[in-house]
Amino acid sequence: MILVSRDSSPVWSAVVDANVLFPFALRDTILRVAEAGLFRLRWSAEILDEVERNLIGTATTTAEKAASLRAQLERIFPDAAVRNYRALAAGLQNDFKDRHVVAAALKSKSRFIVTSNLRDFVPIPSIVEAISPDAFLCGLLREHRALILQVLDQQAAFMRRPPVTVDQLLSTLSRSVPKFAAQAGTVIVQSPES
Repeated sequence: MILVSRDSSPVWSAVVDANVLFPFALRDTILRVAEAGLFRLRWSAEILDEVERNLIGTATTTAEKAASLRAQLERIFPDAAVRNYRALAAGLQNDFKDRHVVAAALKSKSRFIVTSNLRDFVPIPSIVEAISPDAFLCGLLREHRALILQVLDQQAAFMRRPPVTVDQLLSTLSRSVPKFAAQAGTVIVQSPES
């Protein structure tokens, strides 16, 4: 699976589902990879609504902090928002509660829907592929090893309360993206810069 072109310009857009934006470390990795230009990030207001609701509903954070996070996401990624997609949901056959995600992918001409809940995305139109965040990040790691390792280094360096090493970050990521964490760890061990 080639996710980006050889000149590192994004080829594919990906709608990122709420369940990928919920876990802190995974959200941070996905957003940093998008910021590095390895894919065009897409989401809808409904997806961000769900993230906000789930963060509050699970007592992961306060309503104020969840709203602040959403405002930051919208400010940092202003082009990620997909609008006027709802009419496309009418003809879809996947799980009713996730048709809006597929509709947003169709509207934004996204090639991928990155989701931890693949079973709710069957069937979907063949021009869109539902992919787990694990498989998505593994594909990016294969195509852009050095850049992904740089993203992970920067992510770990940014975490200061408490300080986190790349190995500790990968351990945390292994809960939601185990194959990616293992492959990245292997690449780091094999890398002559380590």
